[in-house]
Amino acid sequence: MVKRTGVTSCCPPAEPQPPVPSDEGEANAHLARLARALGHPARVAILRMLVRQEGCIVGDIVAELPLAQSTISQHLKQLKDAGLIRGEVDGPRVCYCVEPGTVALFKALVDGL
Repeated sequence: MVKRTGVTSCCPPAEPQPPVPSDEGEANAHLARLARALGHPARVAILRMLVRQEGCIVGDIVAELPLAQSTISQHLKQLKDAGLIRGEVDGPRVCYCVEPGTVALFKALVDGL
């Protein structure tokens, strides 16, 4: 576990923010990929929860959302594949955390519309 600003978190330090693509076609493709990952209300709820709590074990997410564990795991996989979150093995559990650099990139790409 990592200790950050008085809060015990299972999240490792964040990755640096990826650069905003200068090529418009590449930026469009990247924005579409991230928007697709956030295209379901459950995935948005999971991301909001991870931002609020600075990381969660899957069981915590299951307890908060009215979805089956397998459904939440599928949503987590899609968010992770898009680079919006990362998972860290913490003993027998997996702790999920927001990847703030990718969230910042998403915001920058939306601002560029």
